[in-house]
Amino acid sequence: MSATILVVEDHTETSKLIAGTLTTAGGFEVVAVPAVGEALERLAAGGIDCVLLDYRLPDTTGLDGLRSVRARHPDVPVVIVTGAGSEHVAVDAMKLGATDYVVKEGRYLLRVPLVVREALGRRALERLPNAKSPPRIRGRSAADLRRRFRSHGIFAEGSGLDGVFELATRAARSSVTVLLAGESGTGKELFARAIHAHGARAAKPFLAQNCAALAEQLLESELFGHVRGAFTGADRSRRGLFEEAAGGTLFLDEVSEISPTIQAKLLRVLQQKEVRAVGSSTTHAVDVRVVAATNVDLRKAVENGTFRLDLYHRLCVFPIVLPPLRERAEDIAPLARHFLRHFSEQEQVDVPGFEPEALRCLERYAWPGNVRELQNEMLRLVLCGEPGQAVSLEALSPWIREHGPTPVEDGRSLRDILRDVELATIWARLREHGYRRSATASSLGITREALWAKLRQLGVEVPSRRSSGDE
Repeated sequence: MSATILVVEDHTETSKLIAGTLTTAGGFEVVAVPAVGEALERLAAGGIDCVLLDYRLPDTTGLDGLRSVRARHPDVPVVIVTGAGSEHVAVDAMKLGATDYVVKEGRYLLRVPLVVREALGRRALERLPNAKSPPRIRGRSAADLRRRFRSHGIFAEGSGLDGVFELATRAARSSVTVLLAGESGTGKELFARAIHAHGARAAKPFLAQNCAALAEQLLESELFGHVRGAFTGADRSRRGLFEEAAGGTLFLDEVSEISPTIQAKLLRVLQQKEVRAVGSSTTHAVDVRVVAATNVDLRKAVENGTFRLDLYHRLCVFPIVLPPLRERAEDIAPLARHFLRHFSEQEQVDVPGFEPEALRCLERYAWPGNVRELQNEMLRLVLCGEPGQAVSLEALSPWIREHGPTPVEDGRSLRDILRDVELATIWARLREHGYRRSATASSLGITREALWAKLRQLGVEVPSRRSSGDE
């Protein structure tokens, strides 16, 4: 069933043009009225999914009309339509609760269905019971989604990323702009690549640019391209990433770091779907899906005046928040084992696993650098480790050891305490007997098979007979 759009426009011809575009290009049902009073009556009758509200109306101003609509129908998205040169009015409207805006200039009619569709998508996202726990995607369990994203290097065994996996899967089904928010090291680029790979643009390019890595002039040229002679050193024309990524996805990392000048140019690209190279007087149409990422709160950046509100709304069509690793404590041990195995194979060093105190210490650490910090620590442990020996507590970085486990922790069950004591004893005997399983098992009064079971409980790959020196 198609959505119904209420167009509030007093000029008959303009109203017909907008309604015709929404019907033919967008597939929407359209109801048109000339004034806010009639719009409120139609909204009261129900069945309206989005309002397209002109700023200049005979019975009230657009801002007053917006206030009236938002007061009576706060769940219905409102898109403001304003004349050229009145962008400041649109920004004021967005501060009052408008979902988006369209400026009547150029080929604005072509943009109207896109803006309306994005507004509807944003409303659907806001209606989810919890942004971290959206409704289950039909036919896919949490385990299915975890396996699916694991192929892109995103590992999770707990439920901390289940909501993110579902949102990313939904985002992949469309071409709307996605904003990935989260602390540094949480895997934003991995998710951007996964969204691209699972979408209709998978066969087209995926290009990435860290917006904090280049000075303003270089970043402007990198994104939008330049013509020959545009600046000193521009001895030939060059296409920018927006054109290079045609049909595909452009990932803009650390988007909060771009300058006001580039913010304005990026806003125009997102609005008009066209790009103008540095030094050029012509524009080129572009078809690129943008996935942006930020490790700062863009809303605070808007409040501080360092980031444009209108650009924020253009980027934040489909926001996905990635939780820090400290909120996914159940994933720390599996990730540590995965990275340890990976780097052991890469560096050809046999590091079989962790002693229990070391693993508990890793799980207690806050990991301010998130997954990237954990990955770096595992590489260091492999490079500094002794072949055939598990990672001990003493091998961890000092700042991690400071958060290590205490002998008796308040709130822990007796079962957990006894388990840790048992495993610590096993590892002490293993070291004492040179990691020979038969001798260790004999000293503990258990069979080799029982010892193997305990080692598996630790998540340690049992060393081969040759590497362990076992008989």
